[in-house]
Amino acid sequence: MIGGDDSATGQRIGSGSVRNLDYDDVKSATARVAGQVRPVTVAPAGAGRAGGPGYELFFALEFLQHTGTFKARGAQNFLLAHREAGTLPAAGVTIASGGNAGLACAWAARQQGVRATVFLPETAPRLKVERLLGYGADVRLAGTEYAEALAACEDFAAESGALASHAYDHALIAAGAGTLMEEIHQRLPDLDTLVVSVGGGGLFAGVATAARQHGVRTVAVEPEHCRALHAALEAGAPVDVTVASVAADALGARRVSAAALHAAREEGVRSVLVPDAEIVRARQALWDEHRLVVEHAAATAFAALTAPAPAYRPAPGEKVCVVLCGANTDPTDLVR
Repeated sequence: MIGGDDSATGQRIGSGSVRNLDYDDVKSATARVAGQVRPVTVAPAGAGRAGGPGYELFFALEFLQHTGTFKARGAQNFLLAHREAGTLPAAGVTIASGGNAGLACAWAARQQGVRATVFLPETAPRLKVERLLGYGADVRLAGTEYAEALAACEDFAAESGALASHAYDHALIAAGAGTLMEEIHQRLPDLDTLVVSVGGGGLFAGVATAARQHGVRTVAVEPEHCRALHAALEAGAPVDVTVASVAADALGARRVSAAALHAAREEGVRSVLVPDAEIVRARQALWDEHRLVVEHAAATAFAALTAPAPAYRPAPGEKVCVVLCGANTDPTDLVR
């Protein structure tokens, strides 16, 4: 369980997941964020290209969450734990993000009445920058990818005394994300398989930990060219990868967390890759067939089921839930 110096006290940004999650962490987070986040809506997919060949398909509509992503869960858990411990500094909280984690951190900080300083790559979508400003965050642009924004954030935390959060690599953040699986299990107690997109691994580590407790398999889906988890499994340890994908603004972590790698090695987990063309096609299909508008990162999970040669092919009768976890997108390219 989270406790002592390993939990809510002053860790450097990159060292938050020095140990693996367990189910008690997720249960503690579930109690902590109750009433602070929107409970997930789980809906049957109904008619469409996916779900037809003999299996049941459901969507977890987590893009309806505060700030548009699951990240609100981890951010609330992180700040509430620090509030309980009396370790929220006057300098506030700081985070580096491709955009969504920063939005969640800024939103949660506003709920807790503390300052948020958010570092983004210069390539971050303008939509996310504008929303951050709307939450009252101090937005700072650094570098062209997440790793460079992270380095600038670490320097700022050391100089200012601000509390260092992390987009995904912290036990409190991942445990907060795992509360999503607890809610899905309540709605679908006989679920067989959860399909989820993976970037740095915070959501995956959290939901896979809870899914294993409930006997649910997890399919971890990455873009072919944002494959930090896949590369870590091949190398036997987290390694740096290059990132180049239409979904890189949310899934573009260079290195997966150690907790995510540990979760991926557990029984009942499968890691798959999908090409960008299928991600784009899946996002369009979610709009054309279901009138759902999501980010490319969210569509990545759906793409594992919808390609002509699916990366994951459910068995007849299998009950599958796809997590659709991001709404911070420009819908104008969904033209039909």
